[in-house]
Amino acid sequence: MTLDDLDALMARRFSCRAFRPDAVPRETIEQIVAAARRVPSWCNAQPWHLAITSGEETDAFRAALMEQAMAGGHEPDLPFPSSYPGVYRDRRRTCGWQLYEAVGVEKGDRAGSARQMMRNFELFDAPHCAIISSPADLGPYGALDCGGFVTGFCMAAQAAGVATIPQAAVASFAPFLHRWFDIPEDRLVLCAISFGHADPDDPANGFRTGRAPVDDIVTWRG
Repeated sequence: MTLDDLDALMARRFSCRAFRPDAVPRETIEQIVAAARRVPSWCNAQPWHLAITSGEETDAFRAALMEQAMAGGHEPDLPFPSSYPGVYRDRRRTCGWQLYEAVGVEKGDRAGSARQMMRNFELFDAPHCAIISSPADLGPYGALDCGGFVTGFCMAAQAAGVATIPQAAVASFAPFLHRWFDIPEDRLVLCAISFGHADPDDPANGFRTGRAPVDDIVTWRG
């Protein structure tokens, strides 16, 4: 694989917000996980662990997650950002409005934006969901390593023709996830990845986010 090949693969990846119902073969999922586990980690700790749902297990989890989300009570294991200042706010807003424009939610339509937000807890109709956790004792560096694994998983999935969307929103109900998946209390629930085959006809998949220029994210010395 050349750098151009990798760049093209990364350019094809997007956060899928509408999936077809057909399942991904177990063998393919295993190959995706096997490829993703090759990402680097601090002291080679490899702190990631996944709980992956398929079939009726996904449907049962989706229904229970929606019920939990309707009841409220956000309690993430890892604190969410306290704010998005400056350029980070601008990028977040741009992405949000791209999505709303794609699905026909107009400015000021709070009910419409709330409905779209709740799609997170329907897993965007994905046939599979992976819950990612890390040992609490490894702290921020365990979470950092797992972020690399999430990227590896999404890229490996893209190479296999499988669409993904990492979701922090699902992790906001961490106590529920600990109970549902029997995740020990000494592990931090970090995020979910919903995955499957993208629905190309759904307008929610009809836009792509931009990326900052290289000179905006690098300070060159020498």
